Amino acid sequence: MNLNRIYRGFLPVYLLLLLHSSLQAQIRLAALGGVHSSSFPEKNSIPGFEAASGKYFSPRTGFELGVLAEIPLEKNNLFFQPGIIYSAKGNQYQRFYDSSLYQTDTLYNQHTLKLNYVELPLYLTWKVSLSRNQRNHFYLSAGPYFAFIYGVSQSYQNRVLLYNSSNYIYQSGTEDLLVGNGPEQYKTFDIGICTRAGFELGNVLIGAYFSRGLTNAYTAGYPAGFHNQVFGGSFGIWLNNPKPAPEPVRDSDQDGTPDPEDSCKTIPGPPRWHGCPIPDTDHDGINDEEDSCKTVPGTARYQGCPIPDSDHDGINDEEDSCKEVPGLEQYHGCPVPDRDQDGVNDELDTCPDQPGPSENQGCPVVKAEINSRAKLLAANVMFQVNSTRLTGNSYPAVRELADSLKTNPDLDLLIEGHTDHTGRPGYNMKLSLERAEAVKKVLLSLGIADNRIVVKGFGDTRPVADNNTATGKAKNRRVVCVFQLNNR
Repeated sequence: MNLNRIYRGFLPVYLLLLLHSSLQAQIRLAALGGVHSSSFPEKNSIPGFEAASGKYFSPRTGFELGVLAEIPLEKNNLFFQPGIIYSAKGNQYQRFYDSSLYQTDTLYNQHTLKLNYVELPLYLTWKVSLSRNQRNHFYLSAGPYFAFIYGVSQSYQNRVLLYNSSNYIYQSGTEDLLVGNGPEQYKTFDIGICTRAGFELGNVLIGAYFSRGLTNAYTAGYPAGFHNQVFGGSFGIWLNNPKPAPEPVRDSDQDGTPDPEDSCKTIPGPPRWHGCPIPDTDHDGINDEEDSCKTVPGTARYQGCPIPDSDHDGINDEEDSCKEVPGLEQYHGCPVPDRDQDGVNDELDTCPDQPGPSENQGCPVVKAEINSRAKLLAANVMFQVNSTRLTGNSYPAVRELADSLKTNPDLDLLIEGHTDHTGRPGYNMKLSLERAEAVKKVLLSLGIADNRIVVKGFGDTRPVADNNTATGKAKNRRVVCVFQLNNR
């Protein structure tokens, strides 16, 4: 994809938008230019770079030329100023060689890097008035800029001794440099920050500007960073004055209908009633022209008539599947279904075909002694330190859990893994789940069906003792087993 072609196609569109916006009310367009000092500093970790080469680089004089739009914001003294600016950047390298110190044929070497950028600054500008007529201001602007390189070239001048001679020759010229994303190429696109400050005297802008690139603008063949930087002064002229805001049309009752068209200037009303309230005889919020029951309050769904409800359960007969029996809307006007007649709505009943109390989500309660035994057995399930491997004396407890499941086919088993707070939370969560899985694996090997065992890992999120003591940590490193009735 040719990015230069895309950018060059975008620029005329961006410029047309700025020109078009300047024609709108309260929006201005300025032409401005400036002269600046431009540098292209290099940062690298090469030992002795500054002494060997860096000190011979210096800024070069450049310029900028472009247009700037100004759009007032709702807050006082704040403006949005987008622009499009051509900017000549780069730097200069110049070095004289003392032939008595250096064994070289080059007596003088000078080259100037010329970077041609088109920038799209997006300024947020704050102004302070300096005169009563509000025509003179101090301004301060800052914001990001987006830019692409239009071309890179380098001019050079050398003075070189002829071979085995005291005579020398001059060499000079200009060469185009590569632009792209490859090594030893200048980047096509650049992002940076830019600021301006100065004075607005009538239609004249005088100020200073500074910009600094944030992206690496050149890909060297070694680790290094290159960032554009400019500082200069500018001069600009506003090409148009903002159009005055139209005089507001009086609207005494603030109903959106201007007084000249409002038949009820002091009473709010919609425009289709010429600013007067909508007639509504029964005060049900439905216009009399659309109300089939003008003297009886109703709803819009029934053209202003009351909703029919034979069983008075608040559900429209057209939506009520049990019109003569009161019910709930979620059951289309019928009573709440409760198949096992335990008083728990089937939608909330985890065991809709087995009676059980509401505090157990409608399921039968597992006998307390069964889960007490499960808790005691789980306390004897232990693991090797920082491991998911069960200790040898854990297996009798696991086998007894398996026997309980075999003799109680209506029960399932929930295995929870927990750790103390030693280690990272993510590691603890993984370890707790793997330990619960290890207990499940043994139960499966003892003939328990996979769908009867649920495992969960909670890491260190549910301590039962103080994690700041060795005893507390030992209590927190645990497996919890809970029997649950299944509804299969």
